[in-house]
Amino acid sequence: MAHSPVGVVGAGTMGRGIAIACAAAGVDVIVLEKSPEALERALAGLARDLDADIAKWRRTEAEKRAVLARVRPARSVEDLSAARLVIEAVPEEAGLKGLVLEDLDRVLAPDAVLATNTSTLSISELATRVRRPERVIGLHFLFPAQRAPLVEIVRGLQTSDAAFAAARDFVRSLGKTGIEVFEYPGYVTTRVLIPFLNEAMHVVMEGVASPEDVDTAMKLGYGLPVGPLALADRMGLDEVMRWMRHLFDELGDAKYRPCPLLRKMVRAGRLGVKSGRGFFDYGSDPASEGEMEKAP
Repeated sequence: MAHSPVGVVGAGTMGRGIAIACAAAGVDVIVLEKSPEALERALAGLARDLDADIAKWRRTEAEKRAVLARVRPARSVEDLSAARLVIEAVPEEAGLKGLVLEDLDRVLAPDAVLATNTSTLSISELATRVRRPERVIGLHFLFPAQRAPLVEIVRGLQTSDAAFAAARDFVRSLGKTGIEVFEYPGYVTTRVLIPFLNEAMHVVMEGVASPEDVDTAMKLGYGLPVGPLALADRMGLDEVMRWMRHLFDELGDAKYRPCPLLRKMVRAGRLGVKSGRGFFDYGSDPASEGEMEKAP
């Protein structure tokens, strides 16, 4: 697998970050999107992501060229057949992810590892969509994937030791730390983080403190690089609510039930950075979006 290209299916924010992480570590990457137009937009977005790194002195122009040289587009799923590890990073919908895994299962070699970047969905359930469920594993990259040093390596019920070892070695080759997680709703990072965000929202809703003061308290009081409400804004409040609903449905614990204030904001279209307004205002061109390290 060391000399084989890695496939990435879905080149949104997470997919692009994963592709950059791979290419920056010297791994060739094949990127597939749902249409030629989407692929063109994704490659342009990847270049913009690298430019943003250059603007913040994280990367040089030479490094950008080296990364782009290792990324090549796929025109169809058959173009991924040479990969021994493929990571799907399509939107967090079980049906869509299952269809992608089915397509990959059809063209990949029997020993290829099928990885999903899901942050909440069941690896065991997704694995039922393929002929060899033992090779399906979760690789939950944190945002931004090109910089966040942690990856959750999630075992489904049937994930083999060989698939886990291959995934662990791959994560190490990217210079990241992988933790072994046995599938459970929310894994580790999402499960621990969500009640923290939810409680911060309740504090605001109950009038205890303003969003600014809540975030200041948690940053200065506990040495956090970002407050919970700014973090939720950058994740996307609709995504945060989706994770909360999933955990509440799976576990039935009230600590995961979405705060009523969050529900109201999502219904009003206040989704955080991506809409220009959430708990904080960002305007039409939020320059600080890329500064945050997102956990789920």
